[in-house]
Amino acid sequence: MQTLAPVRYSEHALRLVRDLHTPNRRTYWTDLMSTALVAWSSFVLVVTLESWLWRIVSTIVCAFAFYRGLCFLHEISHLRKAALRGFELCWNLVFGVPMLLPSFMYVGVHQHHHNTATYGTDDDPEYLPFEGKPLMITIFVLQGLLLPALLLVRSFVFAPLSFVFPPLRRWVGAHASALSLNVKYRRQIPGATNSLMLRWELMTLAFWALAASVLTSVSSGLALRAFIAWYVVTAVVAVVNTIRTLGAHRYSTDGNPRDREAQLIDSIDTPGAVWTELWAPVGLRYHALHHYFPGIPYHNLGAAHRKLVGNLPKPAPYYQTLSRSLGHSLGRLCRGK
Repeated sequence: MQTLAPVRYSEHALRLVRDLHTPNRRTYWTDLMSTALVAWSSFVLVVTLESWLWRIVSTIVCAFAFYRGLCFLHEISHLRKAALRGFELCWNLVFGVPMLLPSFMYVGVHQHHHNTATYGTDDDPEYLPFEGKPLMITIFVLQGLLLPALLLVRSFVFAPLSFVFPPLRRWVGAHASALSLNVKYRRQIPGATNSLMLRWELMTLAFWALAASVLTSVSSGLALRAFIAWYVVTAVVAVVNTIRTLGAHRYSTDGNPRDREAQLIDSIDTPGAVWTELWAPVGLRYHALHHYFPGIPYHNLGAAHRKLVGNLPKPAPYYQTLSRSLGHSLGRLCRGK
């Protein structure tokens, strides 16, 4: 195989995957709706089954189904609205609103994690210097257990109060309206986004009020079981996603911005097998490849990976991103190697 000059590796890689940037509407819709069917069917079983064993099994299935469904938000943040009309709206109705995570919490935020001017800096909402800091890593994982409580406070305390207190509205917009692991990140909320937030906040309040009313009218015990099931499922999703996030980068940073190739080298791909698809669904196992080519839809990332490893020479930076397992990546992150 002909050896390429280093500066041409990215050009060669782009040629290899140029035909993989078009999203398949049928794949997106079929995956989303089948995932929603599994998620909500198993949720009903969690709430209604009397057997503890089957309730635990249903909870596991429910958590991973909701996790997969919520991960489509990552795709939504990169998709052009015209490419998949109605997809974001549908996602909000079946996943975002019930889970207190409307798409505005991520769309318009995640882009700062890809921008070459902000990646790895204080303006990157998804980056912290975890490398070689096991205590910081452990605390970060445990914080996932608190996410459902934070979402409840944000949706049912801060949001309603902010409707009538403009200073609080500005604070909520900057500090509590982004899925961010970086506490230094401050979100800027333009007027159009604020209006969108308001609509979905009202929709969320209405949905939860209606659901609570219906369930309570049937049985207060049923309503309580549904709420506990929601909290447990959301906490499991948060912890699994937190661990996945830790396995997505090397988190080795000096606080300065990075170009596209530097982002690639700081990121990790874990091709894996079936198990990998559970903890890194919807293409998230190919996180480094996604940073290299953020326009490739999730269903084509596997094909893109195979093209790159089958055609790029070994000195290409892409090979530095490959990890054999999540455990291997987390071990290196804790050791700082």
